[in-house]
Amino acid sequence: MKTKEQLGGIYSASITAYDASGQVDGAALQRVMTRNLEEGAAGFFVGGSSGECFLLTEAERVEVFEAAAAFRGKTNLIAHVGAISTAEAVRYAKAAMSMGFDFTAATAPFYYGFSPREICRYYYDIAEASGAPVLIYNFPGNTHKEIDTANPDYIQLLRSGAILGVKQTNYNLFQMERILNLNPDLIAFNGYDETMVAGQALGGIGSIGSTFNMMLPHYKKIFDLFAAGDRAAALELQHRANNCMEAMCRVGLIPAIKYELSRQGYPVGGPRAPFSPLTQEQKDYLDGVLDRYLVTE
Repeated sequence: MKTKEQLGGIYSASITAYDASGQVDGAALQRVMTRNLEEGAAGFFVGGSSGECFLLTEAERVEVFEAAAAFRGKTNLIAHVGAISTAEAVRYAKAAMSMGFDFTAATAPFYYGFSPREICRYYYDIAEASGAPVLIYNFPGNTHKEIDTANPDYIQLLRSGAILGVKQTNYNLFQMERILNLNPDLIAFNGYDETMVAGQALGGIGSIGSTFNMMLPHYKKIFDLFAAGDRAAALELQHRANNCMEAMCRVGLIPAIKYELSRQGYPVGGPRAPFSPLTQEQKDYLDGVLDRYLVTE
């Protein structure tokens, strides 16, 4: 198993690329991944929210894993396998690990009112199927499932060895620190791009971000400056990044990322419906903000 030092750093939460007919385009995804590696990415979080995972068929989700698996042995690869059904999540986990991914990650099963015990059982089952500990993709804003660090089922899970750590896509970074406090052997990745320096300050070994697909050099500078102790310079670049993030969220984050990748010379198709493509007015607004604040090298 890889060490914390080997796993630390900046990870792109990879997009899913589509061709002109709307089908998954593995080659286009690989071009973006190659670029991100050249820019200093420590790895990739594949098939997550940025990859429109819940808008894909089961076959398409596996197809995305297959495209990313071309980089096995060259970088760290984490496959998001979250699903409502444990059986479906287990199928993704087995497929990804057979392709050479290092670990799996999973959102909590959502929609139904699953109990903490049922959610924990889901993670145990994924860990058993994958043969490796699982990264909890903690995204309560979307799943509406919180990790209760006082609940005995969650405490047992976090100390069980079935869990690698947490991708904290939650503005509650106190919760992330409490998770690490329960088990110092766990690792944590900051999951909201806009809180990266705060995540580092509270023990995150890295950051997994959607906008890293198209602005990884900017965030690599933030990460490295903070790690070197230059808090003021890191915070200044975080402010600039957050100006970009605010603009992208205002027009639609995933459509904005895919539009900007295309503008940078990496066409990956538009977002899948019910997402809407950007209007010309939104594109003009976004161009103005990114051209002003984005650091490209």
